[in-house]
Amino acid sequence: MDDAAYNELVSSLTPYEEAGGVKTYTNTVSLACPACEQPFDDLVVCRNDLNSLELSKVLDLCVTTHNDDVLLFTHQ
Repeated sequence: MDDAAYNELVSSLTPYEEAGGVKTYTNTVSLACPACEQPFDDLVVCRNDLNSLELSKVLDLCVTTHNDDVLLFTHQ
């Protein structure tokens, strides 16, 4: 994902939480996922080389990258 698309995406989302190199945004405006083109629930940005995610529910995930960050789009 290029910088312009990433900046436009993140500016349209609601920041949710940030901890340990992981930042989460909530999609409150039903934006389409860039991978599957369906609305997604949350964007999880993993900034560190190694991250651990504890999922409390089963989710479908779409994945892309921006620079060296991994972007996970969750679908419930």
